Amino acid sequence: MILKGKTLRALAHSLATGEATSRALVEEALAAIEVNGTAFTLLNATRARAEADRHDATRKHGGSAGALSGIPISVKDLFDVAGEVTSAGAAVLHNAPRAPTDAPVVARLRAAGAIVIGRTHMSEFAFTGLGLNPHYPVCANPHDKTRVPGGSSSGAAASVALGQAAMGLGTDTGGSVRIPAAFCGLVGFKPTQARITRQGTFPLSESLDSIGPIANSVSCCAEVDRILADTPPPRGAPIEDLRLAVPLDFVLDDMDAAVARAFERAISTLSAAGAKIDRVRIPALQTIPNLFAKGTLANAEAYAFHSQAEFFHGRDRYDPNVLARIDIGGRMSAADYIHLAKARRAMIEEVAAVTALYDALILPTTPQVAPRIEDVSDKAAFGRANALALRNPSAFNFLDRCALSIPMHRSGELPTGLMLVGEHMGDAKLLEVGARAAAILDLRQAEKL
Repeated sequence: MILKGKTLRALAHSLATGEATSRALVEEALAAIEVNGTAFTLLNATRARAEADRHDATRKHGGSAGALSGIPISVKDLFDVAGEVTSAGAAVLHNAPRAPTDAPVVARLRAAGAIVIGRTHMSEFAFTGLGLNPHYPVCANPHDKTRVPGGSSSGAAASVALGQAAMGLGTDTGGSVRIPAAFCGLVGFKPTQARITRQGTFPLSESLDSIGPIANSVSCCAEVDRILADTPPPRGAPIEDLRLAVPLDFVLDDMDAAVARAFERAISTLSAAGAKIDRVRIPALQTIPNLFAKGTLANAEAYAFHSQAEFFHGRDRYDPNVLARIDIGGRMSAADYIHLAKARRAMIEEVAAVTALYDALILPTTPQVAPRIEDVSDKAAFGRANALALRNPSAFNFLDRCALSIPMHRSGELPTGLMLVGEHMGDAKLLEVGARAAAILDLRQAEKL
């Protein structure tokens, strides 16, 4: 295996030294997809092979097309790729016009030399956190095919975990990068929203949508973030000893035994290595359930977009679990929406005052391991599991923070994720903290950035 589990840095080194070729990477990816192609909704095999051959020829003559030169990646099925339909996992968009140009983030990855091997499976309209979509074959969890992969960027995570891509480009509105990363044993990074353009990306919530990578290491995510960003993230002062805070309010409720065990072990390991860890009260987090009782920003903004786009003529073709969430927005009033926006501004300030002394917050990415598919087959069970999966990540979209999920499980255990949350626009610092935490936890994300 020259692709599965490898970091972008390791792959670039193998290509530079001649230990591997771009064509070999692409062929390995395509062979893995032939065995199990459920992570993809569209495959670009012919184009990928041609691009790989061009990269190999360029490299043979001493040239390079960029940091990702000749490395296969995947993109979620809500990014515009020139000549392809951007269906956002939805049946009502299967016959939509083809995109005339690449989304800027896709263009930036191509300019860095990445080979887009295909479009990946996702929850319809990116609006559930478990990763199931009735319009396509089941994209199961690569670690246990009886379990969900997490969503909405389900195929992005599965493609990386299965060795079909070195990085999966996803979006995160309420955890849609971090949840599948946690469930599939990978690293997922949600940047501060404003740092990366969302042009050419099918929207869910204009207030919350963020674009980020799922990959095999923190350094992979940092490299991709540098490529995607409109401007580089501002760097802070060098970090000495890690100072971390565990929120005691809201985010530790209802943990299952596997997550609780892995989380306490991670805290103990970090503390034993010299990290200063405080357990802190953040009362504002406890207000979230009541604040969202009538609906969320995503509910309201999704309903407004779908209504304006006149998609509801095809209501009978929606995933019922997705339509139910969008319809909540239709029952919200303008006053409800304005109240949420005002409460958001106040909560951002309140929480920032508590967290200013720390390098990052740490908490479980999700309080549960990936649910079994059969256990979420009915609407009520799906709703409960979906809400629980989204609970912790979505709190920090609402607070407009950057956040990173790294694996905290051990070999033989179901994957679990440790989420580190940075300050607004504190992305560079968070990635450094995440790399150091991963090194302490002895994971392969331990590369220096």
